[in-house]
Amino acid sequence: MAASGPAAADGAGTGGDGRGGESRGGGVRAALDGLTTRGRSFLAAGVAAVICAYVLGQGDLLRVGLLLAVLPLVCVVVLYRTRYRVVAGRRLSPQRVPAGAEARVHLRMDNVSRLPTGLLMLQDHVPYVLGPRPRFVLDRVEAGGRREVSYRVRSDLRGRYPLGPLQLRLNDPFGMCELTRSFSAYDTLTVVPRTEPLPPVRLAGDAPGYGDGRQRALAVAGDDDVIPREYRYGDDLRRVHWRSTARYGELMVRREEQPHRARCTVLLDTRAVAYQGGGPDSAFEWAVAGAASVLVHMLERGFEVRLLTDTGGALLGEGSDGFVGATQDSADAAGLLMDTLAVVDHSDGLGLSRAYDVLRLGSEGLLVAFVGDLDEEEAAVAARMRQRSGAAVAFVLDSGAWLSGGAAPGPAEDSVRHLREAGWTALAVAPGASLAELWRYAGHTRMESGAPGGGTTGSSGGWS
Repeated sequence: MAASGPAAADGAGTGGDGRGGESRGGGVRAALDGLTTRGRSFLAAGVAAVICAYVLGQGDLLRVGLLLAVLPLVCVVVLYRTRYRVVAGRRLSPQRVPAGAEARVHLRMDNVSRLPTGLLMLQDHVPYVLGPRPRFVLDRVEAGGRREVSYRVRSDLRGRYPLGPLQLRLNDPFGMCELTRSFSAYDTLTVVPRTEPLPPVRLAGDAPGYGDGRQRALAVAGDDDVIPREYRYGDDLRRVHWRSTARYGELMVRREEQPHRARCTVLLDTRAVAYQGGGPDSAFEWAVAGAASVLVHMLERGFEVRLLTDTGGALLGEGSDGFVGATQDSADAAGLLMDTLAVVDHSDGLGLSRAYDVLRLGSEGLLVAFVGDLDEEEAAVAARMRQRSGAAVAFVLDSGAWLSGGAAPGPAEDSVRHLREAGWTALAVAPGASLAELWRYAGHTRMESGAPGGGTTGSSGGWS
């Protein structure tokens, strides 16, 4: 949950510098601009009656005209000079939601002045993708009173959306004048990609000490393995291992060895030329959601993960190598990665060479790639990425088939065949395919032809 700091605004339409977020108006002129249609009609009718009374010499008509003209002006002056202060706050529950899920926004209004308020209308500014602007009418808030209202927002499109500022409209009892004041505080709702729980799959090449086994080993032995060695000048005497010293007859110290941690790199192809169409059901959005699901799944298994794009840059990382999860709680690391994927967009790149340059610097463990349309040259570049990874799996999306909704094999089949020849476990992803099913079949020791998900064909060896 997130709560905005309290914002205060004077209830009067002074137009001077307000406190804590009051908007600046134009004084009396701004108050006159706040006349409603009713107020303007009364004023116009009053002026017309006064002119007619003067021309016709009718005293009674003059009194009626003055009453009609003065009433809206009196309402403007009264509303303009009314002094009370209100404080508003906003709270999001939750602050980060998956695409398609609802979040609730709670608004709180406190009257901190000594006077009760009149009729108030609250309006919160929200982007159109989250729904219509919510409006609430508060009849009367007593001195020191509080009112709380809430509304729901929902978006099928990921992103970061500002909520606010909150607007307060003041009305007189006759509806002649309406003044608007805005608070300065606003909050941000983060809509992250939808994630799909993946089944536990035994990855080929897992070594002892990875995943759950690594956690059990650390629970027994601790983070520092006790491996004695000879004392060297400058070693901390607190590291002396007395049992080994007595055994070998010379001073021995404990050698610190950090346990090895399995790593996983998720490659997300964001090239605009690799995808066709847009919207929540497009191939690109499926790739983003798939990358998010794999990152969360591998973090839960105890892996260090890295999110890499075709531009060659790690979108988030604790160190120069771009991996997260080593010193963070998995939930915190997943939250940071989700925030990053919430705003990832198409790149202007034309190839995957920059990503290959990053991957060829060293072995990076497991490599999971989500790629769009590949021509022959880019398929060759992707095939070479397999040489520097312990295991590699690729989900290849045929954006043309996604755009048309067809399940017939397309150009993606050639890319899948090329990647498999290079040692990848490659799968063609058809429109509406389930990542969980593809993940399960990819982990099998032998894949059969016609795997679920449409357009997916078999390969042997699981995670090659």
